[in-house]
Amino acid sequence: MEGSTWCFNHDPAKAQERSANARKGGRTGGRGRGGLDETTQAKKYIRGLVVQLLNGGVQREVATACFMGLNVLARYVELERRIRESDELEARIEALEVRQRLEAGGNRRSWHHR
Repeated sequence: MEGSTWCFNHDPAKAQERSANARKGGRTGGRGRGGLDETTQAKKYIRGLVVQLLNGGVQREVATACFMGLNVLARYVELERRIRESDELEARIEALEVRQRLEAGGNRRSWHHR
């Protein structure tokens, strides 16, 4: 950021704004957050597949293979969510550490620096 020694992601003065943006982003989704869209698509597909299976339009073996693929997709969507959550928490912790150092006058070192 111009006129600052910190970028937006590390500026302690922007911690509240970053937190608010993260909360809003978590509720609204958007670019880079395909999980909700993928979940919605998967639910529609599952419903359609169940109807076709019950109506005899899809063989049981084919439906079983489809559900197995959907299970793999669900695991990866969950993995992506966990990674995203971990990254967000790491950024928040880092911002708190920076803020703590600044408030202490920069004399204290964080726990991970030796």
